[in-house]
Amino acid sequence: MNEGESNPITSAFMPDLLSVNTTFFTIVGYPMSYIEFFGTVLNLLCVWLVAKNKIWNWPIGIAAVVLFFLLFYEIRLYSDMVEQAYFFVTGFWGWYIWSRRKKNRDSNKEGQLQITAGRSLELGLAAGAVLIGTITLGMLMTRIHLLLPTYFLAPADYPYLDALTTVMSFVATVLMVRRKVACWYLWISVDFIGIWLYWVKGVKFISVEYVFFLVLASYGLYKWHLSLKQRETYEKVSDRSGVREVLPTPSRT
Repeated sequence: MNEGESNPITSAFMPDLLSVNTTFFTIVGYPMSYIEFFGTVLNLLCVWLVAKNKIWNWPIGIAAVVLFFLLFYEIRLYSDMVEQAYFFVTGFWGWYIWSRRKKNRDSNKEGQLQITAGRSLELGLAAGAVLIGTITLGMLMTRIHLLLPTYFLAPADYPYLDALTTVMSFVATVLMVRRKVACWYLWISVDFIGIWLYWVKGVKFISVEYVFFLVLASYGLYKWHLSLKQRETYEKVSDRSGVREVLPTPSRT
């Protein structure tokens, strides 16, 4: 299958408008498709809102992953396609978690989940999940065109590298929902790989998007670390005074 060729999935959803071959505008000789442009803009807005610790990142991210699900299918990055389906589900989960009020040791006095560093066990499980998940998904994607030839008409491109970024994104999303600082280290790794991968796959606007993602992820790491340090300082001062007060979670609206 040529990239952008009509296929069973995109043909059901306005194929002309959502095809990577349908040009929205041209910039510096690069034909920008509707699906790549709007998916990229929504993704950038989503990541910026995450870095700012804003809850509205979730619904905007859900809209973006629907567009990117179709785009990655067209350009044969099947692990990335699966990743978008995962993001769609976890988008609603994250929206719920960030909205609810619950009293526990990782929540503030208002019941809002706070930014934390993560425990050793959590981080160890995350690392193991990345390793095992990458091997498993990579093996599956090398054979997906043989297992489901009706829907996957050609072999996956870069199956193991694509699987690595996909699994790291899976794990990073779980950590992000739980407001663990470690999520940003995974996102930064994903962004470095994505810059190269999407460039060689010909979706150069998405490659450039990942440069911005890298900047935003670095900013998010800085902001979440700063928030964590501020909370730890408040807790130490409160412990010395004998009054336990926790720094409130930054505004999420």
